[in-house]
Amino acid sequence: MSDDLCLLSATDLRARIAARDVSPVEVTAAVIARAERLQPELNCFITLCGEEAMAQAKAAERQLMADEPLGLLHGIPFTVKDIVSTKGVRTTFGAVPYKNNVPDHDAVAVARLHAQGGILLGKTTTPEFGSKCLTDSPLFGRTRNAWSAERSSGGSSGGAAVAVASGIAPLAVATDGGGSTRIPAACNGVVGIKQSNGVIPHSQVQDAFGNQTYVTPTTRTVADTALMMQAMAGEDPSDPWSIGVPVPDYLDHAAPRGDLRGRRVLFCLSPPGRPVTSDVAAAFKASLDRLASLGAELEEFSGDGFDIEPIWRAINHTVWRTRFDKLAADHPDDLSPTFLKQLARAADVSGVDYQQAMFDRTALFRRVQSLLARGDLLAMPTLTRTALPIDQDLFGTIEIDGRSFDSVRPHWFPWTMLFNMTGHPAISIPAGFGRDGLPIGLHLAGRFRADAELLRVAALFEAASDLLGRWPALP
Repeated sequence: MSDDLCLLSATDLRARIAARDVSPVEVTAAVIARAERLQPELNCFITLCGEEAMAQAKAAERQLMADEPLGLLHGIPFTVKDIVSTKGVRTTFGAVPYKNNVPDHDAVAVARLHAQGGILLGKTTTPEFGSKCLTDSPLFGRTRNAWSAERSSGGSSGGAAVAVASGIAPLAVATDGGGSTRIPAACNGVVGIKQSNGVIPHSQVQDAFGNQTYVTPTTRTVADTALMMQAMAGEDPSDPWSIGVPVPDYLDHAAPRGDLRGRRVLFCLSPPGRPVTSDVAAAFKASLDRLASLGAELEEFSGDGFDIEPIWRAINHTVWRTRFDKLAADHPDDLSPTFLKQLARAADVSGVDYQQAMFDRTALFRRVQSLLARGDLLAMPTLTRTALPIDQDLFGTIEIDGRSFDSVRPHWFPWTMLFNMTGHPAISIPAGFGRDGLPIGLHLAGRFRADAELLRVAALFEAASDLLGRWPALP
C-alpha cells in the first residue's frame, strides 16, 4: 500500500487528500520509507527531512480535518535541489567549502510551495554549483540513473530527476542553466521544463538582468508540472523579468483536450556535425508522427547557425569565473579538477569576447523568434543518445553509435543551451526507450511567454503515448 501511494501523481494525490481518501501523514510516511530504502542504491539525496516532514504532515492533516482552506499542494511531498536555498536545511551547492551552509530563508519558489501546503522531503544531489551535465561531486559522490546503475543520472539536476523517476517524490524543484533540468529528465524518463524567463522568479541569481538560469519543476506528468508552475509562478520584486508577467491557468491548459489542428511544428534532428544515435532518430521520427496524428502540420528547419557551445561557454564560464575565482584560490584542494578546469577555460575570454557573445545571444533570440513566426512550436531530440556511463568524464570522449567524439556538451545536448540564452520555454517529455532500455526525451520549445500553450501540446503528446505506466525496476 505504501509503495502504491508513492506511484501516484501529485494531481491524483491532491484529489485524494481533498476527498480524505488518503491522509498527508500516510503519503509522507510512504515516501520517507521509500526514500530511505532506495537512497543507498540511488544516492539522490544529500539530506532527508524525515522528522520535519512528518511534523508538517500532521499539521496538514489537522488542517484537513478542521475543514480549513487547502493550498494547491496541501500534504504533497516535494524535494529541492541542493542549489536552491531552504530555510533551516543545509544547502551545500554540492561543494565541500559549503558543506555546513544552512540558509536562514527559503528561495522564493520554495517559499511558495510551502505556502501552498507542500511538504519538504529533502534536498537532492547536484554537482558543484550545478556546473555540469553529470551529477557527481567531491562531497556526495555519484548519483546513478533510475533505470540503470551503470549509467549517469545526467545533470546537473540529476538527484531531482531520479527522485521523481523512482517514485520517491512526485514533485521536485530543480534548476536549469544550460539544460540542467531537461537533460536528467530525458535520462530518467520524466518531465522537465525550463519555463520562459521571468515566469517563475529566481531570487538567488546574482546577475538578474543577464540571467540565463532558472528555478524549475521536475515531475512525472505534464499535469504535475502545471501544478508546480501554478504554485511557483508570479512576479516577485527580486526578479525584474518576473514583474508584470501574468499567471494563466496552467492546470486548465495542461488538460489534454482537443488536438493540434491548425498548429505548425518546425523540427530539426540536430545541427550540422552533431550526430544522433539510430535509437534517438527513430524515437524522434515516431514522436513527429504522433504530433502529426494529433493534427499538427510538420515542417523541417535548418540547424545551420545553431552552434551554441562557444557562445554559451563564453558567457557562462565567465560568470562562473567571476563568482568562483576567489573560492578556487582559497580552497583549491576542496574543489574538483573538472570544476577548476571549467573556471580556467574562462581565462582566455576577454571583455570584448564576452560582450560579443552577448550580441550573439541577442541574434539567437531573434533567429528563434523568426522561426516561431513561421511555426507555433519547435521540436528536436532532447539528447543525441541515452544516458552516459556512470563514470563519464566531462572532458572525456562521448560515444554515439560506436563513434567517439571529443567533447561531451555540444555532442550530447546541442539544443538545450539555446533556450537558456533566448528565454523561450522548452520542455523535455518522455518519448520512448532505446535498445539499451533507457529513456529517450522529446524536446519542444514554444513562443516566448507562451508556456501554457507549450504545456497543452505536451499534455496531448503524453496522452497519445503509453509511457506513464512503466517504472524502473528498483528494490
